[in-house]
Amino acid sequence: MASSSLAIATTVLVALYGAIILFLVIRGARQTRSLSDYAVGSLAFSPSMVGLSLAASMTSAATFIINPGFIALYGISGIIAYAIFLPLALYISLIVLTKSFRRHGQAVKALSMAQWIGKRFGSKRFAFFFALLSLLLITFIVLIAVGMTKVLAKALNADEIWILAGLVVFIFGYMMFGGANSMVYTNAIQAGIMIVVAILLLTSGYEHFSGGVHTLLDRLAAIDPNLSTWNNPGSPLFRDAFEIILCSMVVGVAIVCQPHIITRSLLLKEESQVNRFLATTIIVQILFFSVVIAGLYARLSFPDLMVEGQALKMDGIIPAYVVSEFPVWIGLIVILGLLSAGLSTLENLIQSLSTTITADIIQPITGITENDPKSVHLVWINRIVIGVLALVSFWFSREQLLHPNLSVGIFAQNGVYAYFSAAFIPVLFGIFLRNVHRAAPIIASMVALVTHFSVYYGQLTPYTTGPIRNPAVAATLAIFAAVLSGLIVHALTWRKAKPISPLVQE
Repeated sequence: MASSSLAIATTVLVALYGAIILFLVIRGARQTRSLSDYAVGSLAFSPSMVGLSLAASMTSAATFIINPGFIALYGISGIIAYAIFLPLALYISLIVLTKSFRRHGQAVKALSMAQWIGKRFGSKRFAFFFALLSLLLITFIVLIAVGMTKVLAKALNADEIWILAGLVVFIFGYMMFGGANSMVYTNAIQAGIMIVVAILLLTSGYEHFSGGVHTLLDRLAAIDPNLSTWNNPGSPLFRDAFEIILCSMVVGVAIVCQPHIITRSLLLKEESQVNRFLATTIIVQILFFSVVIAGLYARLSFPDLMVEGQALKMDGIIPAYVVSEFPVWIGLIVILGLLSAGLSTLENLIQSLSTTITADIIQPITGITENDPKSVHLVWINRIVIGVLALVSFWFSREQLLHPNLSVGIFAQNGVYAYFSAAFIPVLFGIFLRNVHRAAPIIASMVALVTHFSVYYGQLTPYTTGPIRNPAVAATLAIFAAVLSGLIVHALTWRKAKPISPLVQE
């Protein structure tokens, strides 16, 4: 339990932080006059600021709160997967895909991933399909909401459900008005705070290295021998090289295909800014992904995963570690950083998902065009969409707080991994192939979706059986199936395909 002084100080800090965010949102809202302004912004930002914004939005509560919990439970094997192989693949994918996607995105003036895919392959129906598919990203919103709730509830000694309600009302409320113009500013500030907190968390366990790395490993082995080995046969996620290396790298490559990541480069006004933008993002990300090491410190602090006689749930391990290990003033900074890690990604998800629902689901159904006088109503429709997302997210988050299956991370991975498994081939073919019959990416997406959920819910592999299943395995097999089917269909149809004009649709 947090001390009364920490609870009072956290209350004051959260109030001040909220006031600063509202100031930036009001400032950005004054420049938001259309759905386009909300989606990609109307202001010019420096590439470093956009890079910090992307680094912050890619690093969610999962990286700072949830994933270290996996490390606390399963040890070194999780660090190899989450801090080495997954990030390495992600950086390579980010560099390769971002540059090409931006050029295509600028050409078609896309506001969302679904819109980009639809225009690239000349199919409104395909765009509509991906807009519906993007609803799977609600699972990621739930993960972040749960992570932030755990942190604040621990720090304030408050009921988790009431904290969740307050967070949802505040965050979704201000996101109705801010959009990209305010989000880049808030994300850059959040990234700065997160850098400080990442350093604090990484150095918080320096005493464990006093006798060298071998001493640290020996202490972990004394708790559980599997914690100190490169693989953990007793875990549901890090059993062998297939899960730790191959699945992590496949997921790392494909994870860039999320709309709030790959569309970020559209905020840059000049092509010459891309390299600086990418360099800033990757350098900061290397630091952020390293934070999972704090999970080892937490396990050494709570070897039996108990605190004050109560068993710790996995998602509450890092919040408990922060509250118990840091003095009040440092604890406040860390709490602020953990909240920033959640807010930065949550803002981006709300912005990208609401834009997709409004522009790619509601707008086609209502028939409102960009030049239609009624298009001014799209901003208000977008705000209603955000309100509905808030209600749905609250319900799912409450369920995950009360009845988690090990961790909300499993719930989120299942939804998010399914989405980018389906998006992988359309993005890849859309960027790198000129003559593509739309049948190839459409069939590949369908195959990926069916494969992912069949493997996961059908328990078709040893890795996806039992009460806790590994979504990364389902995603890896789905992506392999999508690549194979996409290439086969492309080989059979490319002669019939014509270069698709991005502005001509069926």
